[in-house]
Amino acid sequence: MELKTFLHQLHFDTDKSFPPDWKVDWEDAPLPYKLYRGLPETPLTAEVPLTLTKIETGLNPSLEVLGHFLWYVYGLTQYSQSPLFDETNGKNVSFTQSLRRFVPSGGALYPNELYVYLKLDDAPKGIYHYDVAHHRLILLREGNYDYYLSRSLGENVPISDCFCTVFVSTVFWKNFYKYNNFSYRLQGLDAGVVIGQSLEVGHVMGFSTRVCYQFLDRSINHLLGLSEQEESVYAVIPLSIKSSIPCFDNDQTREETVNASELCREVPMLNHTSYNRSKKVFDYPLLRKLNEESMFETTKSFVKLKENDAEPSLGTELTLLPFSESFSYDIAAVCRKRYSPDSDFTLGKVSLTELSTLLKETFSFLYQNDLDNTKGHIESRVSLYGSFYNVEGIPNGAYSYDKGTHALRRISKGDYRELLQSGLTMPNINLFHVPICLHVVGDKGHLKEIFGYRGYRIQQMEAGILVQRMLLVSGALGMGGHPLLGYDASQCDELYRIKLKGKTSLIQIPIGSYRPRAWLKGSLHT
Repeated sequence: MELKTFLHQLHFDTDKSFPPDWKVDWEDAPLPYKLYRGLPETPLTAEVPLTLTKIETGLNPSLEVLGHFLWYVYGLTQYSQSPLFDETNGKNVSFTQSLRRFVPSGGALYPNELYVYLKLDDAPKGIYHYDVAHHRLILLREGNYDYYLSRSLGENVPISDCFCTVFVSTVFWKNFYKYNNFSYRLQGLDAGVVIGQSLEVGHVMGFSTRVCYQFLDRSINHLLGLSEQEESVYAVIPLSIKSSIPCFDNDQTREETVNASELCREVPMLNHTSYNRSKKVFDYPLLRKLNEESMFETTKSFVKLKENDAEPSLGTELTLLPFSESFSYDIAAVCRKRYSPDSDFTLGKVSLTELSTLLKETFSFLYQNDLDNTKGHIESRVSLYGSFYNVEGIPNGAYSYDKGTHALRRISKGDYRELLQSGLTMPNINLFHVPICLHVVGDKGHLKEIFGYRGYRIQQMEAGILVQRMLLVSGALGMGGHPLLGYDASQCDELYRIKLKGKTSLIQIPIGSYRPRAWLKGSLHT
């Protein structure tokens, strides 16, 4: 199958992402985390604070502080057990168990892994894997790799000034075993919410961050000792205690073109043993081919996006939203109560102030990246549309959100809950009980003209960043949000009249109040 056709089906014809005879072998499922064997271990304190605070200015973080950062970003935070009911007789027939984290993940499978390059005063310099199962660091490669990493990033970031660099990877089998080829769409979004959580936690703790989507894949994977047939890095996030991490524009001044293959020869290959539990791992040729096609072999492939013109407005009716006072929340408390409702949504009235705060705060964050020369204008590539019902001061209908004027532009009047409900491929959510149904919208070509097939995963990650921010703000407002990919994207594109604009809906997020779920859960916080 051509990759272009595959991505189209992944978005608009999802049933074709699964073979007709696909069956999930639950008994042979992989672990939701990666385990290494026989390598040096550095334990991290389990006494994680209930509230995150900014570190003292000018001081290099300690290993203890970094452990707090990693736990709040991707640590195991909760064990839950939920009943499964037989709808024919209404009786409980079994239970399902899962280990949860503060970020959402499709099927709670968490296909991503975190690695860090540390330069702290109380730990050996080197490359580590974050072992979430034991909340510890596993030393993969000791030494100073500033120059190697800097060249892998095109010498655009001053790595020598950063105390830590975080690598977000994807382990393909971790959710392919359940979702088959559809897992490729989930993997980018899952990486995006991890990036989004890293930005949020880092900001609260006083770290400067920069997200790097453009790097020499093979040299980064080689440094971490990853097999590209099984796992590959999707994003690199340097952390600094300085006020910001500059991004040097070396397009004109770069003296040499760095080649990934040549760079790999500078450090020896790693052959560490890891464990994932599955006895049988099926092949995933389309995922491997897409990963291969998405890789950058030389720094000549790195590009900068031009600033987009303002998106043409739809509709003539403009509703200005009220500007509220500065909105703040305790991210640790919000993370603990964040919840993804499904059948437990309850229809309640949403005030205009709540909707205004949700939309405004979703875009109100600093996001430095290597895609453009802006200060993080993510809205130039992804935007928000929504279908609202029972929202105070807003007639029922479909709208686009204009961040520049902080206003809603009405596209059409009406109650679209039935339409959206009919578009669900798995109707586990009752959208008749949902007052706010938001859609993250982006380029229908998935940035392919600029970044090639790498553009698809970049777009999905940026959508994931926005989703995580939206979920945190929803939680702070006392509501729950449930990211959904099992919906009819074509139907939503028609609703919002964005087909002719070259845009498409990337993910659907119902948001509203909910009733407590019948489940047993326990915090893994000490």
